[in-house]
Amino acid sequence: MIVEYGKYKEFSEKQIKEILKKEGFTNIYTWSDYPGSHYPDHTHNFYSAHIVIEGEIKIIANGKEYVFTKGDRFDVLKNEVHAAKIGEKGCTYIIGEKY
Repeated sequence: MIVEYGKYKEFSEKQIKEILKKEGFTNIYTWSDYPGSHYPDHTHNFYSAHIVIEGEIKIIANGKEYVFTKGDRFDVLKNEVHAAKIGEKGCTYIIGEKY
């Protein structure tokens, strides 16, 4: 898990997507989760970047809990076990995937 807090707070969705594209992410999209949604432990067969543009998400990985809000970024490594819990106002974030 790679974490950056607040770095993207002043960027637009378009700017964030362009940054991810320049970093080599190929599948880039905006995703929204309902308040209180939960994803149990799982993995992905790709490297993924997530940049929060609204709301809150808690990620549990490697025995640690992280809370992310607007402007925060977290990258999940390929095959890294993680879980997620969405805040009470939901969460919208931009995802970039590298295969």
